[in-house]
Amino acid sequence: MRLIVGLGNPGAKYARNRHNIGFMAVDAIHERQSTFAPWRSRFKAEVSEGTLDGEKVLLMKPQTYMNESGRAVGEAARFFKLSPADVVVLYDELDLAPGKVRVKTGGGSGGHNGIKSIDAHLGKDYVRVRMGIGHPGHKDRVTAHVLGDFSKAEQDWLAPLLEETGREAALLLGERTSEFCNRIHRALPAPKNKPTEPSGPQAPAATRPDAQARWTPPPARKDTQPRSALAEGLARMFGKKD
Repeated sequence: MRLIVGLGNPGAKYARNRHNIGFMAVDAIHERQSTFAPWRSRFKAEVSEGTLDGEKVLLMKPQTYMNESGRAVGEAARFFKLSPADVVVLYDELDLAPGKVRVKTGGGSGGHNGIKSIDAHLGKDYVRVRMGIGHPGHKDRVTAHVLGDFSKAEQDWLAPLLEETGREAALLLGERTSEFCNRIHRALPAPKNKPTEPSGPQAPAATRPDAQARWTPPPARKDTQPRSALAEGLARMFGKKD
């Protein structure tokens, strides 16, 4: 048995929040993989049993709110006698560019309260699937950014990310996590501008206020080329302005 957990907050109020990308990812697996049963309540969570590549899997969306996610995960792990290595957790990551995905086993929480809770109830040596939502540029804007809904423009990368996560979820269960990331990234649209995500000591981090203060988002690049009719239509649809 393997446990795949998506982190988020329950309820319609939070359903489209960036903080709920973990819930969205697990919903995508449930929708894309036909082996999973309907959702039901168990372990203080919504769960669904099924298989991926012949291996029994329990999908989970904790209903304890983000900061207490570990209560549900720990209860299920104890019931099924799972080790941390049997658990995969998908969640939002401020310090990755939107749409970027990184997978690792163990490590720190990066200031993420859901991960802190799971660390406390399970231990740290589980598989962490960090899904980038981008950083707003300053620590004072982090809460509004994380608890804000994805914009229409963000659907350009969010939709293919979720689709590929649902399609390729079995790659998270073995030694093919790098392939999982590569397939996600190949499915995303090409960036319209050069990446602006800072690296090294300038990278913003929720747990390093000094680093956030040092990093100032670059000014938006003004497009010098005339816009196509399609671009004009999209701008009118989404309310974008030059």
